[in-house]
Amino acid sequence: MHELAITQGVVEAISHRIGEGRVVAVRLQIGKSSGVVADSVRFCFGPVTEGTILEGARLDIDEPVGQCCCRTCGEVFEPDPRFALCACGSADVEVRSGQELRILSVEVV
Repeated sequence: MHELAITQGVVEAISHRIGEGRVVAVRLQIGKSSGVVADSVRFCFGPVTEGTILEGARLDIDEPVGQCCCRTCGEVFEPDPRFALCACGSADVEVRSGQELRILSVEVV
């Protein structure tokens, strides 16, 4: 479960950037094709934030589906999170979005 390490990285990045403030909310963007399971990040967030400036903070996660373009037929489509496969059967696709993992916002008091 690499989501534990990812969640720790997010918490460390925010803690380093914020410094002394108290974080009350964090908003992440985790694309459906990123290979990161948003529910696992939610599960890890509470334990990872214990004893940090993020303890008790609310976690919101946006999960964009993403978009692919088939190099064979030109079709633009929303990929299945597990496979970037066009309806024409081609796996020669350009993944345009859906692989994001971003900290969108942090609310501090």
